[in-house]
Amino acid sequence: MAGSKLSSDYWITEYMTEDDVHLHGVEQILDFKRTEYQEMSIVRSRTFGTGLVLDGKWQVSERDEFLYHEPLVHTALYQHGAPRRVLVLGGADGGAVREVLKWRSVEKAVQVEIDRVVYDACQEHLAAIHQGCFQNPRAEIRFGDAFEVLEKEGGSWDVIICDLSDPLEDSPAMNLFTREFFTTCREALAPGGVFVIQAGPVTPPFDDGHARIVRTLGTVFEHVTHFFSCTPTYVVPLGFALGSLKPLDTDPEPAKVDALLAENVDGPLKFFDGIALRGLMSPPKYLRDKVAQGDSLSTLHDPARYTGTGVKS
Repeated sequence: MAGSKLSSDYWITEYMTEDDVHLHGVEQILDFKRTEYQEMSIVRSRTFGTGLVLDGKWQVSERDEFLYHEPLVHTALYQHGAPRRVLVLGGADGGAVREVLKWRSVEKAVQVEIDRVVYDACQEHLAAIHQGCFQNPRAEIRFGDAFEVLEKEGGSWDVIICDLSDPLEDSPAMNLFTREFFTTCREALAPGGVFVIQAGPVTPPFDDGHARIVRTLGTVFEHVTHFFSCTPTYVVPLGFALGSLKPLDTDPEPAKVDALLAENVDGPLKFFDGIALRGLMSPPKYLRDKVAQGDSLSTLHDPARYTGTGVKS
C-alpha cells in the first residue's frame, strides 16, 4: 500500500461485519493456551503494549485500558456514593478491581472469574494493569460461575460490575447479558445498589446489541442510563449500561463531583473527573433514539450476540 510501512508479520483480524475487518499487528506472543472455556493469547503490540486476547478478540491492552476501566468502575461507584462491598464479575486482568480499591469506603472487593488459566496468565504478564491489586487485604479472587455466586450470597452487594468478555456463540459470557441474569444481579444488590455492565459497540452499524441490552436492563431496574468510552483497542466506541435501585445523578455538577472524588478516592485518575462524568451522562440523540424505538430484549431463550471471533494470521 502506498505510503505505508508495516512492521508486523503476525496479525489478529477482527471481523466487525461480513465485509469489514480490523487488523492488530502483534510483535510477540508471550503465552497461548486453549482452556476449558476459550482460546487465550497474551501478546505484545508495538502500538498498544501487552494485551489479552480471547477467542481472537482483544480484551485489554496496557496503553489504553484506563479509557475502559475508569468509566466502567467510577461511574457506578460515584452513583452509589459510598460503596462498601463491590462484586466484579469477569475482568481477569484485574484492572477493574484496581480501580475499585481506590475508593476509601470499599471494605471488600470480590472478583469472580470462571477461567483460572486466564487469570493466572494475566497475573504473570499484565502487572502493569493489575498492579498487584489482589495482594490488597480488601481484595479477594474466587473461581466459579457468576450465577452460582450471586444466588449463594444474596442481597449483600453495594455495586456489581460486569467486566465480561463479549457474548459470542458458545462463550462463557453468553448468558450473562440477559434479563434473567440482570434479575439475579438485582436481587443480589443491597438497598441503593448499582449494577453496571459493558454493553457493546455504540456506533452504526454495530449498535443494535447495545440498545437491546439497555432496553433489557430497563425491564429489571427502575433507574437506567447508558454511556460509552472510546478505547482504540476495541476499534469502535464501547458502551456501558447502568441500572440502579435509587435515582441516578444524570446531570452532575463537575465541581461537586471533583470534591467528592477528592474526599473519597486515593490514587490517580487519568480519565474520570466531574467534566468527564457530565459527558458520560449525555449520550447522543441517535443512541437514545435507538434504545427508545426498539422492542427486542435479551433473554436466555434469545440472548444478545456481538460480532464473531477473530482470526490469527
